[in-house]
Formats: sequence, C-alpha cells, structure tokens
Amino acid sequence: MSVDTRILGFGSGERAIFASDPWQSRGRLVPENSSLTRSEFQRDRDRIVHTTAFRRLKHKTQVFIGVDGDHYRTRLTHTIEVAQIARALARALKIDEDLAEGVALVHDFGHTPFGHTGEDALHEVLLPYGGFDHNAQSLRIVTKLERRYAEFDGINLTWESLEGLVKHNGPLMDRSGAGTRGPVPQPILDYCEINDLELASFASLEAQVAAIADDIAYNTHDIDDGLRSGYLTFDMLEDVPFLAAMMREVRAKYPSLEPARFANEIMRRQITHMVEDVIGVAQRRLEDLKPQSVLDIRAADHAIATFSDEMAETDKSIKKLLFSRIYRHPEIMRIRAGAAQIVTDLFGAYMQDPSEMQSHYWVSHIAGLSEAARARHVGDYLAGMTDTYAVKAHMRLFDRTPDLR
Repeated sequence: MSVDTRILGFGSGERAIFASDPWQSRGRLVPENSSLTRSEFQRDRDRIVHTTAFRRLKHKTQVFIGVDGDHYRTRLTHTIEVAQIARALARALKIDEDLAEGVALVHDFGHTPFGHTGEDALHEVLLPYGGFDHNAQSLRIVTKLERRYAEFDGINLTWESLEGLVKHNGPLMDRSGAGTRGPVPQPILDYCEINDLELASFASLEAQVAAIADDIAYNTHDIDDGLRSGYLTFDMLEDVPFLAAMMREVRAKYPSLEPARFANEIMRRQITHMVEDVIGVAQRRLEDLKPQSVLDIRAADHAIATFSDEMAETDKSIKKLLFSRIYRHPEIMRIRAGAAQIVTDLFGAYMQDPSEMQSHYWVSHIAGLSEAARARHVGDYLAGMTDTYAVKAHMRLFDRTPDLR
C-alpha cells in the first residue's frame, strides 16, 4: 500500500510560499525511490549525519587545537551550534527546517585538520595542481569521496542541498560568468557540467540562514573560547560597544556573578540579539520582495538573510577583536606554524611514496596516474585527516614532529 507522507504530515509543517518544498525537489543525480516516513530533505540531513566525514569533525580544529583542552569547540561542536541556530531562524521564517539544518551540518565537511591553517598549507602545496578550497572539497566529499552506497559514490543529496552547500555564501559567479570571489574552484565547475547548480543565482533562503548562522555561532563561541583560554579578557570586550552594553546589562542584573556564568550570560544575549536582528531584516526584505516561490528568492539581486547595517558593523568589530587578540596571538601563530609544517611534510612524503597512505582506497591503483591526479588524491587524503591522525602520521614518517601544545 502506498503512503502519502504529505497527508500524514511527516516533516510537512506549515511553510511559507517561498520556502523550499521537499515534495517539489529537483531530485537527486541518481534517481531513488522516495521514503515512506521522511521528506527528501530529512533524508539528506540523516545521510549527512551518518557519514564518515561528519564523525571526523569531532577531532578537527575550530580555533584551538584539541589537545589544549576538552571544553574548546571542535569543528563538530561548532557545526552543531550552527545547525541549532539555522533551525531557529528557519522556524521563525516558516521555511524548511530540515534543509536549513542539513546545509548547516554539511557546510564544513571539506575543512582540513588544524582549521584554516591546514587549509592554507594544503592550498599552497596544491597551487600547481589547481589549489585547494574547502567548499569545493565539501562538494567532492558528498558527490564522490564518501563510499557507503552500492549504487553510487558520495551520498546522492538532493539538488537543493547541493546548491545550499555550494552557494550558501552567495552566488559564485555573476551573470557574465565571472567569479564573484575570484575564479570558481574547478571541482565545482566540473560537477556543474553534469548537474547545473546555477552558480550565478542566490541559493534558497534555507541555505542563506545556514550561512548567517555560521557567523553568529563562531562570533559567539570564539569569544567564549577566547575567554576560557585567557587570550581574551572582559576588559578587551569593552572595545566593542555591542559587547560592552551587554556586560553592563548583566552586571546591573547580577552584580556578584562568577566569571564563567557572567561569560555565558553575555554569550546567550549575543546570540539572541543577532538572531532577532537577522529575523527582522529578513522579514522586511521579504515584505519588499513579495516572493511567490523559492525561484523568486534565487532571482533576487541581494541576500534576504543578513544582518542590519548596525549589526553588520558589530560583526566587523567582533571579527577585528578576534583576529587581533586570538587568531594572530603569538602563541597561536607558533602552533599554526607547526601545524602547517605537518601538512606540508605529509604532502611531500605521500607524493614521493603514495603507498604510505595505507588506508586510502585507491593506493593499489596508482600506476599510470598523472602527477596532477596523484596530487589531488593526496589532497583528498590529507583534507580528510583529523588533527590526531595527522600528528600520528607525521610521527610515523618523521623523526621530529612539531609540538602543538
């Protein structure tokens, strides 16, 4: 007996007319039968969570190397926080929560070990072969590198989830085909040859809320982790008027609050103000645009889910504070140099002797590969590593491994 999931209501809560509709999805590259109990976007989210790439995020650096302490954010805990904020925004705007959550959960799949330091180092060594981009790597993972299903490589996500992954930060090219942020990474262009993700348009509103949720999450938790580490102090936060105002508010209400609780009260207020700001801006822009479908969201000449001008200035001020006090702190820079050396050393070792990549599925099939093809496989292998695996691999191959403590 067939089951009409729309009648039963599985994942079919009230949606705005401009929301992405899982029952009107553009489908999957490899056609599959629909689920009796889940919408297409629910299936995407579930597939993302069950990947090896998702599990690896628990041992990948967000800002502070994992060995520094158990309570710092990892790439996984950051991702979970982003997903939570994305769902809250999606619910407020009556769009598809499952698609927003799925894009949030998959958005950092392509990140290397050691955070942006690892990405910079891998990009440098791969420059002769096209470079490295973590967004393009995320696409490679979900369309090619995950090897779980009998009938296809990757996890065969819907067009909408792939669009959200690739374009969550906006169009990658303008209407003339020029890249909006430099050349479009080749893996993305190659994939669009077989499944056009329409790189010159904005993504769905679900993807947009996932992107702004990323900013809200790391602006908040990097402050929290910075205070925990001692690189930031409450006095330093006074340089940002938005944060200073919240500290005055908390002190007035709780004059004797211990530092840990005081920090948490600031963080939760920060998230609330930023989420409410985005909701207000999105509602006003939707009133002006009057979209009648998700197609109108994609065709707009601006993003819908953004900060107000005032909050955008606050966002810049917070990023400036984090950059100067944490990301470029001398001790962080020392650790970054060591992490970059690990990635660079491993790349050279694997290019010289690919058989050292003992767990990579293609090692027994390297004969006849060009240097560029070999480099891309080495890049895939390195990008998939966790921090801990990369350190252990370096210790196995080299006499001295940089101290990342």
